[in-house]
Amino acid sequence: MLVEKIMTPKGNVVTISPMATVREAISLMKEHKVRSIVVDKRTEDGAYGLVTFKNILQSIVAEDGDIDLLNVYDIAVAPAFAVSSKLNVKYAARMMVHNSIKRLLVLDNNELQGILTMTDIIGILMESVE
Repeated sequence: MLVEKIMTPKGNVVTISPMATVREAISLMKEHKVRSIVVDKRTEDGAYGLVTFKNILQSIVAEDGDIDLLNVYDIAVAPAFAVSSKLNVKYAARMMVHNSIKRLLVLDNNELQGILTMTDIIGILMESVE
């Protein structure tokens, strides 16, 4: 099965400007009930990033940062781990396990196509067991 069959498509992915504040990111996460936000590229040939609850906790709580002074760009993982939409899901799952990550961006030609999460993959496994 290909990644494109089970990923969350671009239209349903929450994105944010790299220059937005961390407060804005938290607000978007709360509004959309998500645990991560894709950070837009700064330039056409730039890299997408990802902000998760973990990034926010590390920068705000552990390092005593200010959510109104820090930009999303300051705390995002960029470039984010990514795969092609045409990749077999088993390789994406292997990448997640080996790198201890829960989310992969789906990019084709350096353009965002969607996001793939462990929940997406586990959902398919659960369906096959029923």
